[in-house]
Amino acid sequence: MRALIFLEMKKYLQDRGLLFWMLILPIIFTVLFIAVLTSGTEATIREQIILSIVPGYTVMFVFFIMINMVETVLKDRNLGMTARIASTPLSPYLYLLGKWIPNMVIVFIQIFILLLFGKLVYNIPLEQPFHLLLLSVLLTFTVTGMGLGLAMLVKTNNMGIAFTQVVALGGGLLGGQMMPLDTMPAFMQTISKFLPQSWAHQAFQDAMAGTLSYMDLFQVSLVLFGFGLAGFMIALLRYPAFLKQAIG
Repeated sequence: MRALIFLEMKKYLQDRGLLFWMLILPIIFTVLFIAVLTSGTEATIREQIILSIVPGYTVMFVFFIMINMVETVLKDRNLGMTARIASTPLSPYLYLLGKWIPNMVIVFIQIFILLLFGKLVYNIPLEQPFHLLLLSVLLTFTVTGMGLGLAMLVKTNNMGIAFTQVVALGGGLLGGQMMPLDTMPAFMQTISKFLPQSWAHQAFQDAMAGTLSYMDLFQVSLVLFGFGLAGFMIALLRYPAFLKQAIG
């Protein structure tokens, strides 16, 4: 499994497109929307907008790692790598972990850099660093777990891109990353309660402001962990069918 993790990390570090999706694009969106939405506003309102946009776009853009996960898994399947690995003593569980862990590292680094950017450029508060660290780990677990499950379900890259856009952009809209939840219709606010983006975004905001209680942190942790675990279980259950499609 170590060799698989090392190979995946090496491929990711050489992928310049991944750098664009994970860091450059979210920073561009953050700067652009903060500049537009805070133009001519009072200092207090400006701080509230920044406190929403920085964690909001961080949460929204981490879900784009799912495209990369689908692409690498399907490429291995189509090139025969999956079939060759399946012929070794490596268990399906360890194979999936080998695909999962490198993406968790990449997403955690992404969250760290985007929050650091917000701190250095916009001086966002980080009042509860332990809470923020735990939320970052949990969000990483959630996103990559869901990405692994999606990679085992879809049959083509285009399907993976389409589903990722629905999850990332649709979840960003309904989860309050693109506009405040309290300005949305009641039925959309209800839907947001079933989305991990909404839970993560609100928790990050509260932790930055120093108002996230331990009870709320525990509740958010259960939700995010549940989504990630569900994604991994789907991947594990779908692996035999996925292996049958692999080229030997």
